[in-house]
Amino acid sequence: MTNTPNPAPSSRSAGLWWRRWYGAGPGHLLLTAASLVLVCYAGLRLLDADEWITVVYWVVGAALVHDLVLVPLYSAIDAGLRALFGSRAPYLLNHVRLPATASALLLLVWFPLISGGVARYEPATGLPGDVFLVRWLLVTAALFTVSLAVAAWRTLRRRQHHR
Repeated sequence: MTNTPNPAPSSRSAGLWWRRWYGAGPGHLLLTAASLVLVCYAGLRLLDADEWITVVYWVVGAALVHDLVLVPLYSAIDAGLRALFGSRAPYLLNHVRLPATASALLLLVWFPLISGGVARYEPATGLPGDVFLVRWLLVTAALFTVSLAVAAWRTLRRRQHHR
């Protein structure tokens, strides 16, 4: 049995300090910075000279809107759902969260088509602009219907199990 020397206390405490301060190891920071540099390089190569600033505005604006408007909004909605379902059936919360999140994500990604405000997509999709709102509503209804059916099935199984 060999004794391996422990690292010096100062290097161990520096590593712990780094993880406590940053939240991950230094390799994570290095890879994140390298990927950010690569994305910026690719963006500059793909975009015209005047378009890159528009992308920067869009990304910064989207981050600000998300952090200042959307996070408080869906945090308040989630708190309301927890108050509504929390004590009786906390497992049902995810049956509302999942379809709502999927529907919101679809709305976010396809908003130009769903809102009908962009006519230039019509030739690309081959569909009239007014069908996307109806289709998004149908997909949202299907998501909630399937989730409701699964929740009902789980509730029945839970009741049968407790008998």
